[in-house]
Amino acid sequence: MQDKIRHYEEKLDHETDSWDLNDAILNGENILVIDARSAEAFAEEHIPGAVSLPHRMMNAETTSHLDREALYVTYCDGIGCNASTKGALKMAQLGYRVKELIGGLDWWKRDGYPTETSDD
Repeated sequence: MQDKIRHYEEKLDHETDSWDLNDAILNGENILVIDARSAEAFAEEHIPGAVSLPHRMMNAETTSHLDREALYVTYCDGIGCNASTKGALKMAQLGYRVKELIGGLDWWKRDGYPTETSDD
């Protein structure tokens, strides 16, 4: 039974869902949401308050200004996209605390949360 408990604890340590993310944001937790897709995809639609940091651009220089105490949540389009996984891996390799948003932008919207564009 302990191996199952450990498995689910580790899973929750690496992933979050849209409800938990929204709740954490509303509670003022030290979280930064990172859109790991292209800058063009971010401009079309993104989670409010998210920053655009495409996974291909993540490195020590582009992340040097980030708060080392914050929790970073990476996302992409959804189940058919792995930019959030690549972004989470890179952020972890750079020493940041990170989780991946399961379902990405698709499930964020399915759960009824708002999005915005760069024109908003």
